[in-house]
Amino acid sequence: MTDVTTDEIVLDVSDEALFKVLDVRAAEEEGDALGLRVEVTGVEGVDYAYDLAFEPISEAAETDVKYSVGELTVMVPANSIDKLRGATLDLPSNPMQGGLVIRNPNRPNPLGNTDSIELTGDIGEKVQQLLTQQINPSLAAHGGWAELEKVEGTEVYVTMGGGCQGCAMSAATLREGITVMISEMIPEVTEIIDTTDHDAGDSPYYA
Repeated sequence: MTDVTTDEIVLDVSDEALFKVLDVRAAEEEGDALGLRVEVTGVEGVDYAYDLAFEPISEAAETDVKYSVGELTVMVPANSIDKLRGATLDLPSNPMQGGLVIRNPNRPNPLGNTDSIELTGDIGEKVQQLLTQQINPSLAAHGGWAELEKVEGTEVYVTMGGGCQGCAMSAATLREGITVMISEMIPEVTEIIDTTDHDAGDSPYYA
């Protein structure tokens, strides 16, 4: 098997969480041979969903990243590395809450995956295709939509309506979702400008 050991700490572990994890592992049969495998399994709301499990270190996949935090070996699957990079496994802030929490600065794109999308034409045509194929179907779940207002050179003007207009989350959705998606899919765009009147409209979804 390929040696997947690395010096990079993808997911850090706080001292308090490390103590708890090692304590739980000590009760496992052959606990010293077990590592903690942490994987991103999906999306829950605006955050990632995770699976944490003890697994034999010797059974780590060739593509897993494996590293040590104190006496604990942490294993992260390849498809979770970027999603967990910079995060910390910790105890909850509320001492009455049990378990562990992952404090992760990374967030899933609220508008989904763009791997299967192919865009053609000029900037305006590409933006319109992206809105039609990916962005608006996702926003429809919130009762909203996004529209291309105009293109000036390499600047794109976008507005949101429906349930997104006046919504407390619409500006953040546009900035973190639509802006990122357009920038990644259409790199020739230099600026995405939000023309939405966020003081108008109703908020049926984020009430």
